[in-house]
Amino acid sequence: MSEATVDATVDSSRRTWLITSAAMGGVGAAAVAVPFVSSFQPSERAKAAGAAIEVDISALQPGEKIVKEWRGKPVWIMRRTEQQLKDLEKLDPALADPASDRKNVPTPEYAKNRHRSIKPEVFVGVGICTHLGCSPGDKFTPGAQPSLPDDWAGGYLCACHGSTFDLAGRVFKNKPAPDNLEVPPHYYTSDTTLLIGEDKKA
Repeated sequence: MSEATVDATVDSSRRTWLITSAAMGGVGAAAVAVPFVSSFQPSERAKAAGAAIEVDISALQPGEKIVKEWRGKPVWIMRRTEQQLKDLEKLDPALADPASDRKNVPTPEYAKNRHRSIKPEVFVGVGICTHLGCSPGDKFTPGAQPSLPDDWAGGYLCACHGSTFDLAGRVFKNKPAPDNLEVPPHYYTSDTTLLIGEDKKA
Protein backbone atom coordinates (compact mmCIF):
# COMPACT_ATOMS: atom_id res chain seq x y z
CA MET A 1 0.00 0.00 0.00
CA SER A 2 1.40 3.38 -0.96
CA GLU A 3 1.97 6.17 1.51
CA ALA A 4 -0.74 8.28 -0.18
CA THR A 5 -3.28 5.47 0.29
CA VAL A 6 -2.42 5.15 3.98
CA ASP A 7 -2.82 8.92 4.48
CA ALA A 8 -6.20 8.87 2.74
CA THR A 9 -7.38 5.99 4.95
CA VAL A 10 -6.25 7.83 8.10
CA ASP A 11 -7.93 11.07 6.98
CA SER A 12 -11.14 9.19 6.22
CA SER A 13 -11.09 7.48 9.64
CA ARG A 14 -10.34 10.75 11.39
CA ARG A 15 -13.18 12.51 9.51
CA THR A 16 -15.62 9.76 10.52
CA TRP A 17 -14.48 9.99 14.13
CA LEU A 18 -14.83 13.82 14.15
CA ILE A 19 -18.32 13.68 12.61
CA THR A 20 -19.42 11.01 15.11
CA SER A 21 -17.97 12.97 18.05
CA ALA A 22 -19.62 16.18 16.90
CA ALA A 23 -22.97 14.44 16.47
CA MET A 24 -22.76 12.84 19.91
CA GLY A 25 -21.73 16.18 21.41
CA GLY A 26 -24.75 17.83 19.80
CA VAL A 27 -27.08 15.17 21.20
CA GLY A 28 -25.51 15.60 24.65
CA ALA A 29 -25.84 19.38 24.49
CA ALA A 30 -29.49 19.07 23.49
CA ALA A 31 -30.15 16.64 26.33
CA VAL A 32 -28.68 19.14 28.79
CA ALA A 33 -30.39 22.14 27.20
CA VAL A 34 -33.94 20.75 27.22
CA PRO A 35 -34.33 20.54 31.02
CA PHE A 36 -32.38 23.80 31.39
CA VAL A 37 -34.71 25.69 29.04
CA SER A 38 -37.73 23.95 30.58
CA SER A 39 -36.72 25.33 33.96
CA PHE A 40 -37.61 28.80 32.65
CA GLN A 41 -41.22 27.74 32.05
CA PRO A 42 -43.58 28.58 34.96
CA SER A 43 -44.55 25.55 37.04
CA GLU A 44 -48.17 24.45 37.38
CA ARG A 45 -48.08 25.77 40.93
CA ALA A 46 -46.81 29.16 39.72
CA LYS A 47 -49.51 29.30 37.06
CA ALA A 48 -52.14 28.49 39.67
CA ALA A 49 -50.75 31.16 42.00
CA GLY A 50 -51.49 33.81 39.37
CA ALA A 51 -54.90 32.47 38.45
CA ALA A 52 -58.14 34.18 39.39
CA ILE A 53 -59.99 32.79 42.41
CA GLU A 54 -63.73 32.37 42.92
CA VAL A 55 -65.18 33.26 46.30
CA ASP A 56 -68.65 32.50 47.63
CA ILE A 57 -69.74 35.36 49.91
CA SER A 58 -73.30 34.15 50.54
CA ALA A 59 -72.56 33.46 54.23
CA LEU A 60 -70.74 36.77 54.85
CA GLN A 61 -72.74 38.78 57.38
CA PRO A 62 -72.73 42.60 57.86
CA GLY A 63 -69.66 43.59 59.88
CA GLU A 64 -67.76 40.41 58.97
CA LYS A 65 -64.55 40.03 56.99
CA ILE A 66 -62.96 37.00 55.36
CA VAL A 67 -59.45 36.66 53.94
CA LYS A 68 -58.51 34.78 50.76
CA GLU A 69 -55.12 34.39 49.10
CA TRP A 70 -54.53 35.60 45.56
CA ARG A 71 -51.05 35.73 44.00
CA GLY A 72 -49.57 35.24 47.45
CA LYS A 73 -51.41 38.30 48.79
CA PRO A 74 -54.11 38.41 51.46
CA VAL A 75 -57.33 39.71 49.93
CA TRP A 76 -59.89 41.09 52.35
CA ILE A 77 -63.59 40.77 51.62
CA MET A 78 -65.72 42.70 54.07
CA ARG A 79 -69.47 43.22 54.19
CA ARG A 80 -69.96 46.65 55.73
CA THR A 81 -72.97 47.61 57.83
CA GLU A 82 -75.27 50.49 56.94
CA GLN A 83 -73.73 52.55 59.73
CA GLN A 84 -70.20 51.85 58.48
CA LEU A 85 -71.20 53.05 55.02
CA LYS A 86 -72.69 56.23 56.49
CA ASP A 87 -69.50 56.88 58.44
CA LEU A 88 -67.44 56.74 55.22
CA GLU A 89 -69.29 59.85 54.01
CA LYS A 90 -67.89 61.99 56.83
CA LEU A 91 -64.21 61.12 56.45
CA ASP A 92 -63.09 62.84 53.23
CA PRO A 93 -61.43 65.89 54.91
CA ALA A 94 -59.23 63.59 57.04
CA LEU A 95 -58.04 61.39 54.16
CA ALA A 96 -54.91 61.76 52.05
CA ASP A 97 -56.57 60.57 48.82
CA PRO A 98 -60.36 60.38 49.32
CA ALA A 99 -61.16 60.02 45.59
CA SER A 100 -58.39 57.45 44.90
CA ASP A 101 -56.72 59.72 42.33
CA ARG A 102 -53.11 58.73 43.02
CA LYS A 103 -51.49 56.55 40.37
CA ASN A 104 -48.84 54.58 42.32
CA VAL A 105 -51.49 52.07 43.38
CA PRO A 106 -54.14 52.57 40.68
CA THR A 107 -57.76 51.90 41.59
CA PRO A 108 -60.03 50.27 38.99
CA GLU A 109 -62.60 52.66 37.55
CA TYR A 110 -65.47 50.63 39.02
CA ALA A 111 -64.01 51.22 42.50
CA LYS A 112 -63.27 54.94 42.16
CA ASN A 113 -66.04 55.94 44.50
CA ARG A 114 -66.36 56.68 48.21
CA HIS A 115 -66.85 53.04 49.16
CA ARG A 116 -64.20 51.83 46.64
CA SER A 117 -66.27 48.87 45.56
CA ILE A 118 -68.71 47.57 42.97
CA LYS A 119 -71.42 46.92 45.57
CA PRO A 120 -71.34 49.59 48.28
CA GLU A 121 -71.59 47.11 51.13
CA VAL A 122 -68.82 44.74 49.96
CA PHE A 123 -65.21 45.92 50.10
CA VAL A 124 -62.53 43.90 48.30
CA GLY A 125 -58.97 45.01 49.03
CA VAL A 126 -55.42 43.71 49.30
CA GLY A 127 -54.47 43.65 52.98
CA ILE A 128 -50.92 44.95 52.53
CA CYS A 129 -49.91 48.39 53.78
CA THR A 130 -48.54 50.61 51.01
CA HIS A 131 -45.72 51.80 53.29
CA LEU A 132 -43.47 48.79 53.86
CA GLY A 133 -45.70 45.82 53.10
CA CYS A 134 -46.97 44.96 56.58
CA SER A 135 -50.52 43.69 57.02
CA PRO A 136 -52.81 46.10 58.90
CA GLY A 137 -55.05 44.79 61.67
CA ASP A 138 -58.80 45.14 62.05
CA LYS A 139 -59.97 48.03 64.22
CA PHE A 140 -63.68 47.95 63.47
CA THR A 141 -64.89 49.22 66.85
CA PRO A 142 -65.48 53.01 66.77
CA GLY A 143 -64.24 55.39 69.45
CA ALA A 144 -61.05 56.21 71.32
CA GLN A 145 -58.52 53.41 71.79
CA PRO A 146 -54.71 53.05 71.87
CA SER A 147 -52.91 54.36 68.74
CA LEU A 148 -56.18 55.71 67.32
CA PRO A 149 -57.91 59.10 67.43
CA ASP A 150 -60.84 59.78 69.78
CA ASP A 151 -63.21 60.14 66.82
CA TRP A 152 -62.17 56.84 65.22
CA ALA A 153 -65.02 55.53 63.04
CA GLY A 154 -63.60 52.05 62.45
CA GLY A 155 -61.05 50.81 59.95
CA TYR A 156 -57.59 49.30 59.86
CA LEU A 157 -54.38 50.06 61.76
CA CYS A 158 -50.90 49.11 60.60
CA ALA A 159 -49.24 48.76 63.99
CA CYS A 160 -45.72 48.66 62.51
CA HIS A 161 -45.57 52.41 61.78
CA GLY A 162 -49.02 53.73 62.66
CA SER A 163 -50.70 54.10 59.27
CA THR A 164 -54.48 54.08 59.49
CA PHE A 165 -57.06 53.29 56.81
CA ASP A 166 -60.82 53.66 56.77
CA LEU A 167 -63.18 50.80 55.96
CA ALA A 168 -62.75 51.54 52.24
CA GLY A 169 -58.98 51.11 52.52
CA ARG A 170 -58.31 54.86 52.15
CA VAL A 171 -55.27 56.13 54.05
CA PHE A 172 -55.55 59.00 56.51
CA LYS A 173 -53.46 62.16 56.16
CA ASN A 174 -49.99 62.53 57.68
CA LYS A 175 -49.33 58.80 57.86
CA PRO A 176 -46.29 56.86 56.58
CA ALA A 177 -48.35 54.93 54.00
CA PRO A 178 -48.27 56.94 50.75
CA ASP A 179 -51.33 55.38 49.11
CA ASN A 180 -54.68 53.75 49.69
CA LEU A 181 -54.84 49.97 49.89
CA GLU A 182 -54.91 48.19 46.54
CA VAL A 183 -58.24 47.11 45.10
CA PRO A 184 -57.58 44.00 42.99
CA PRO A 185 -59.35 43.39 39.69
CA HIS A 186 -62.60 41.59 40.40
CA TYR A 187 -66.23 41.22 39.38
CA TYR A 188 -69.37 39.35 40.37
CA THR A 189 -70.27 36.19 38.48
CA SER A 190 -73.51 36.04 40.47
CA ASP A 191 -75.12 37.99 43.32
CA THR A 192 -73.06 36.05 45.87
CA THR A 193 -69.96 34.94 43.94
CA LEU A 194 -66.84 37.01 43.31
CA LEU A 195 -64.07 36.34 40.82
CA ILE A 196 -60.87 37.97 42.09
CA GLY A 197 -57.99 38.47 39.69
CA GLU A 198 -59.85 39.46 36.53
CA ASP A 199 -61.87 42.41 35.31
CA LYS A 200 -65.19 41.64 33.69
CA LYS A 201 -64.83 41.19 29.95
CA ALA A 202 -66.68 43.72 27.84
